[in-house]
Amino acid sequence: MKMIIAILRDSDSDNVAHALIDAGFRATRIASTGGFLRRGSTTLMIGLDDEKVAQAIQLIRDNCAPPEETGVKRATVFVLKVDHFTQV
Repeated sequence: MKMIIAILRDSDSDNVAHALIDAGFRATRIASTGGFLRRGSTTLMIGLDDEKVAQAIQLIRDNCAPPEETGVKRATVFVLKVDHFTQV
């Protein structure tokens, strides 16, 4: 099991979240600011099976708008190993 933490610009968050949900992924959306992108941003947390990581990252990539400036990234994506989780 993996956890994707994707930090996106606010302007991309709706498109990315809807694409993930339409593809059957569950995502938790958290409003965030500063840090990596230095602007209003959204952090998505997505728990998924190992074999679905590439699909989720591709959905994130495909649903972010092209950067407005050269060298500016639209998202920062972390993939973490999850040893255990429990739903209560």
